[in-house]
Amino acid sequence: MKNLKFIILIIITALIGSGAAAQTTTEWSSKQAQQWVKKGGWRNGTKLNPHQSTNNIEFARQYHADKAMWDKVFTYLSNTRLDTIATGKYPIDGENAFASITEGPSKELDKAGWESHRKYIDLQYVIKGKEKIGVVPIHKATVTNPYTDARDAANYTAEGEYYIASPGTFFLFFPADVHRPNIKVDGFDVVKKLVIKIKVN
Repeated sequence: MKNLKFIILIIITALIGSGAAAQTTTEWSSKQAQQWVKKGGWRNGTKLNPHQSTNNIEFARQYHADKAMWDKVFTYLSNTRLDTIATGKYPIDGENAFASITEGPSKELDKAGWESHRKYIDLQYVIKGKEKIGVVPIHKATVTNPYTDARDAANYTAEGEYYIASPGTFFLFFPADVHRPNIKVDGFDVVKKLVIKIKVN
């Protein structure tokens, strides 16, 4: 009888384990990912919204691959007075996630470059002011400076979509998202901005 109970316990444990594994390896459909983002269980108190350009499938996949880290990121966004925080670098989760606050002039279009990253996802948020950000899928961009691990960056030429970044909405750039941030918007000479580097899973 004891052996039977032990075997049943092992089977239950294995089933629970396989269920957890299935949860982290779920293949998300576009509709499922959109519903997950809209439901907002990831928010941890933040009222900020992801921009329409966000790859919802990749957002859902990355979040569920390391929920604890992403929860720290969104808790940071919820609990930090971004309007008054000083410029500088701030830890969130060791080397897994950290923030950088800058305040200064944006760039003229010809001075702003296209880039992508492999080790870290960019969460970019304009705290004060406005800037323009370009976005294009990596397969539609042409490499001009190959990726280097030291910079965690490659550079490109591309024709992409441009959006206005303003308070209330954050951008997420995954490794397949080539982006061109920090472009000046007329009337906004100084922009205060947050960039959170989030480790890719």
